[in-house]
Amino acid sequence: MSLFGDLGNDDQPVFDDARVPIPDSEFDKMQRLAFEKEMLGLYISDHPLLGAEAALRRHADTTVAELRASLESADASGSTFGGEARWVGGVITSLVRKYTKKGELMATFVLEDLEAAIEVWVFPRTMIEISHLLADDAVVCVKGRLDQRDDQPKLICMELKRPELILDGGPPLRINLPPAGLTDGLVEQLKVLLVNHPGNSPVYLHVGTKILRLPDQFTVDASRALIAELRVLLGPNGLVA
Repeated sequence: MSLFGDLGNDDQPVFDDARVPIPDSEFDKMQRLAFEKEMLGLYISDHPLLGAEAALRRHADTTVAELRASLESADASGSTFGGEARWVGGVITSLVRKYTKKGELMATFVLEDLEAAIEVWVFPRTMIEISHLLADDAVVCVKGRLDQRDDQPKLICMELKRPELILDGGPPLRINLPPAGLTDGLVEQLKVLLVNHPGNSPVYLHVGTKILRLPDQFTVDASRALIAELRVLLGPNGLVA
């Protein structure tokens, strides 16, 4: 036999030309981002939290950046713990499960949002309750307290939940408010009404020639019930078509 002995044989193909079929369908967003993070170490085409900021904020009372900013007040008081426990939302990355010297399971991970990231420690007692919720690329809310006893501050997890989030915002709701009829009482009633119908649709106020977008904590579920209540409060011209 020789290295090129089969090149002259016309009965058999020289090379195997079998090709791996590539499906036409695209991976869904979360699976695609998980593959990107696994292969490249970072998200490329999107981010798990894009489009879910307002919904996530409803389940948390602070952001990672705000949590880090609270370190300044803790440093001024000389405390090794950063104030009261707070709920903060983000996506789990760099999840590591490990055992203590006593053989108890614990975990560490990085909680990342669109602005900052912080290391989170889950000790055995809490791990028993939330272990099944931990996974890389999972969007979670963590209730914890800052610990500054090491060089790098970390968040000690006390509770953890995986809220169901709608990743795409709903259609905007536009409210027409005539400047002459804009009173403190009306604004307060409107605020209560919007808060009682939480959802993912941004709210825009049309006040004369100005258009104001309300903060994310006032995003709503633009349902028929809310529309009906707005018409009762504001009259037939209270909504912009």
